[in-house]
Order: sequence, then C-alpha cells, then structure tokens
Amino acid sequence: MDHPYFMGLALEEARLAFAKGEVPVGAVLVSQSGIVLARAHNQPVSSRDPTAHAEILALRRAAGLLRNYRLPGTILYVTLEPCAMCLGAAMQARVEMVVFGARDPKAGAMGGVVDLTNLGAFPHSIQAVHGVRDEECARMLVRFFRERRSLKSGACGEVPKWS
Repeated sequence: MDHPYFMGLALEEARLAFAKGEVPVGAVLVSQSGIVLARAHNQPVSSRDPTAHAEILALRRAAGLLRNYRLPGTILYVTLEPCAMCLGAAMQARVEMVVFGARDPKAGAMGGVVDLTNLGAFPHSIQAVHGVRDEECARMLVRFFRERRSLKSGACGEVPKWS
C-alpha cells in the first residue's frame, strides 16, 4: 500500500477543513485492494456535533457504502493521531490498520497520550503506522492554530494551543 499517496488524499481533506475554519484533520478509508471507500474532514464546529471528527465521518460513509458496520481489512489514513473516540470507532468497525501523520500529545490514543491499540483487553487490535508525512501534517496544524490565536476576537469555539 502506498502510504504517502493515501496520506496525500487525507491532507487534501485536511485543507478543506482548514478552509472552513475547522481543525485541519483529514481521513481516508481504503480497502485491501487500494480502493478509496470514503474521504472526510473534521466538521464538529459547522455540524455542531462533537463526534464529527474526520475518522468518524469516513467510517460512517464507508459503512453506508458497504451497507455493513464492519469494515475488516481496511486501512484508515488520518493526518493527526486519532483520539480515543475515533480509535474506539475504528476498533468497533474492525479496521485493520491506522496510518497517521502527526502525533497528538494532548489527545492521541495511539501513543501520544496513551496507546490503546494492543492492550489485549479489547476484542480487536489495530496495527499502527505513524509518521507518514508527519511534518506536512503538523505544519498545517501549527499554521491553523497560530492563525486562530491571532484572530482571538472573531474565533468561535475553543482554540486549543498546538505547539
């Protein structure tokens, strides 16, 4: 599987989120044969839905397309290390692998804060690949939060600090 290529598609989604004022995170779900099943970007602010993370939206779209909540053998590409909610959803869907770019030292559930991938306590474990186009992913996040903090007065919602 061409990890840099598919991360590039996730970066395209992250750019869409950035343009909409959403935290720039993009996700792409790919089948074992390399077919893109779904693409999505963060939308919690615009949808007023705290679960509208890129990963969740991509999983929902693929499940709808395949008419099955189980997505075995798939690979989820995401520009930022998934949080516990998103990793949990990927586990429930039986995603085989998560490939992510930038680490999330504040909410990452694949090593950033905690590693929930292979505890043995869950019925399904997920393979993890990290650092794919990580500098590019991190630069976009840094730029987004730097711009948001400089606006201060016009920002809607909470503006977390990204180093």
